[in-house]
Amino acid sequence: MGSDGDDDELVGLLERTADAVGAALEDFRRTAPERWRDRGDRPGQYALDLVADRAAHEVLDPALVGGEPVGVLSEESGLQGADRRVVVVVDPVDGSTNASRRIPWYACSLAAVHDGRLRAAVVDNLATGVRYRAVRGAGATRDGVTIRCSGQDELASAVLVLNGYAGAHAGWRQYRTMGAMALDLCAVADGTFDGSVDCTVDAINPWDYLGGVLVLEEAGGSVRDLHDRPLVDLDPGTRRTLVSAGSADLLEQLLQARSAMPPGRPRGPVVAP
Repeated sequence: MGSDGDDDELVGLLERTADAVGAALEDFRRTAPERWRDRGDRPGQYALDLVADRAAHEVLDPALVGGEPVGVLSEESGLQGADRRVVVVVDPVDGSTNASRRIPWYACSLAAVHDGRLRAAVVDNLATGVRYRAVRGAGATRDGVTIRCSGQDELASAVLVLNGYAGAHAGWRQYRTMGAMALDLCAVADGTFDGSVDCTVDAINPWDYLGGVLVLEEAGGSVRDLHDRPLVDLDPGTRRTLVSAGSADLLEQLLQARSAMPPGRPRGPVVAP
């Protein structure tokens, strides 16, 4: 793999998967509205997560890219095909608590990892239909329009999106807490926010962030783990603490601010909001 045609094939697969998830959730909401807020089989899981995961697998399991089958790492069903050259990392519904309460900030997040490197991503806001796409080296778009980060480089002027509770003000202008990491990162990518800070402690898994990471990087921004650990890791037990910004100067200020925050409490096994 490596040609534009391969990239188109990957993005097409991710988009078909997002479409299938959106259609399955719409059908579930229409035919079983009384079950929309039902819980799933484990803490933090909803019935809608399982509906979305099944829809994603129906597209991904038989899929071929470059004539080869793909692996899948999903929040809801774990890792399958770990030895395959392309592994699609899936959060069927990132922000499922938002979804259960019809707060329009939840997404299907999909990232294609090719030979250990992020290659393509699609993050689809399932409530609004806004869709972010990115291909390594080819930029990022929101509904087909190229996006760029805000470029804000002063913490005192920055409007941030936080994941979790900061516990103390760290000198930013304003902040919001939205509840879906993939969309948070995409909102930094398109300049809605100037940066993001994960205030939890090693609570975020690859399916929460990889789709948004590629969109943000291709929009000119940067994402770091607080402890400089690699972000691309297909071990389902991987946990990270992320900080992002649309400029290098702001990123350094945010990393310093995050390091100085009061110690938080690590979350348990279920990490998706």
